[in-house]
Amino acid sequence: MMTNSPSQTPESASTPAGVPRRAFLRYTGASLALGGLLLTSCDDDSDNVNDNLLDVGSGDTGILNYAYALEQLEAAFYAQIKNGDYYKGLGANSAEKQILDDLALHEKAHADFFRAALNTNAIKALEPEFGGINFNDRNSVLTNAQAFEDLGVAAYNGAGRFITSAANLVLAGKIVSVEARHAALIRDLRQYNSFVAGDVVDLFTPTSDTSAPGAGTGTGREKSLRPQQVLSVANQFLKAGSKLSANSFS
Repeated sequence: MMTNSPSQTPESASTPAGVPRRAFLRYTGASLALGGLLLTSCDDDSDNVNDNLLDVGSGDTGILNYAYALEQLEAAFYAQIKNGDYYKGLGANSAEKQILDDLALHEKAHADFFRAALNTNAIKALEPEFGGINFNDRNSVLTNAQAFEDLGVAAYNGAGRFITSAANLVLAGKIVSVEARHAALIRDLRQYNSFVAGDVVDLFTPTSDTSAPGAGTGTGREKSLRPQQVLSVANQFLKAGSKLSANSFS
């Protein structure tokens, strides 16, 4: 069970047994780079602009640009955290600082990977708008971190249905598993044992304490959001000219 005990590091909380976190990240990145070769035959629809929105395009390229956009937003958020008084006031060896450092590293690596894999098919670098976030305040930072991580997990879960390449679907599954660990860490920092709360998981409720397994309501599955739902939230954190649409994915 995950806790927010200072003695537990993110290394032990979010990597497979025996596999250091950074080694796992490198492995994931290498696999994704190989999968990116599959994109070279896709059409480039990333330049489509509708009603001042930058459309992510269609097909697997569109979904990967969609993921690239969300990773850009997360990477920019964690980079900005380091300029605030909340982060600067954390102890040099505190678990909370290490978690934020690792999440910043991961999100930048994800964004860099998608940009490299998409190559000339990638959408432009986006400009974030974080004016409503107080980076000097712990509650403001962690509340928004949870929102970004939960949104990212729901976005990957909801986008899987649109991916046509089996290789790309597997790769998206690798990324979302990391994002889910991020979300769990941030949730536990804010409130112990909240990482499977009902706002992100369709919790299963047995009909009684003695009911047979499977007799009850709820699926026990992580909730998902369609691209249109995700972008309606993400666009609130992007400047005009960087706001997005995903017209091919409804």
